Amino acid sequence: MSIQGTASSTSLSPTGRAGGRFGDRLLTVLTSGAALATIAVLVLLVEQVVNGSSLSISAFGLGFLWHSTWNPTLSAGAVNANVYGAAVLIYGTVVTSVIALVIAVPLGVAIAVYLAVLAHGRVGAVIGPLVELLAAVPSVILGLWGIIVLAPFLRTTIEPALHAALGWIPIFGAPNPTGLGVFTAGVVLAIMVLPIIAAVCRDLFLTVPQDLKDGALALGMTRWEMIRGVVLDSSRAGIGAATILGLSRALGEAIAVTQVIGTGSTITASLFQNGDTLASRIAEQFIGTVSRLQTASLFYCALVLLVMELIANLAAQLITRRFQKRRGLAL
Repeated sequence: MSIQGTASSTSLSPTGRAGGRFGDRLLTVLTSGAALATIAVLVLLVEQVVNGSSLSISAFGLGFLWHSTWNPTLSAGAVNANVYGAAVLIYGTVVTSVIALVIAVPLGVAIAVYLAVLAHGRVGAVIGPLVELLAAVPSVILGLWGIIVLAPFLRTTIEPALHAALGWIPIFGAPNPTGLGVFTAGVVLAIMVLPIIAAVCRDLFLTVPQDLKDGALALGMTRWEMIRGVVLDSSRAGIGAATILGLSRALGEAIAVTQVIGTGSTITASLFQNGDTLASRIAEQFIGTVSRLQTASLFYCALVLLVMELIANLAAQLITRRFQKRRGLAL
């Protein structure tokens, strides 16, 4: 009986190995095809943006980045007719994203610490999905909420308080009568970025070995010292990557920002005044362009936005590698 079983398994093993080899090859083809398809889509996307912006690049060159005029007027007698520059848009994109990170990163990390370390099982099981649910709210709904609820609240409460306390700083100038502006857009972006940072950081904190946390407490550390010295310290690279991920989300948001930023055409020091961003200007004007040069200039804005996103992702990789290298040396 054993001899027959051995012979039977031996006779079937070549077929099994052949099937396994076929499965390995199929898996290799499918996964490599998916990776190559992603690269192909990215290359085609970049090629389309570059080709679309070629007319504007040849007309304005790198001066497009620091010139602030954006005038789609085609009248021959108008000053600076059909002239475009993205300085105002780049400024608005950077400032709104920075405001979003300044608000969202501390709150997101605090929420993650609470859910991963401090909250009891049932509490975390309820609050965690609710925080993640915030990421599922469509941006247009957040924009409407920003117009109806947030902007009046900022106009009557937050902006006057900041101006009264810090009005000697130019960025906290006189409040906007409408409540719309760069600051409002930054707060809306913070709400959109917050669940991403909180979810990523929570998953990071959950991967910290429980033995390390228990050992720190056993050595006499307080809970705050354990969180600061063990949980946060061992997750610095991940927190940096989560921050850059939130930055990438903030840089590319268009609809919600368009609804609450107020469409400004000049660079102002006050955060409470109207502004605009690269993504918002593309969403506002691409359908109703009046000239090929205006269309090309919007493509140029898209190209600048792509470069900013690329820089942000490269920064995330550098931050992660730097902390990993330091951690390796420490070990």
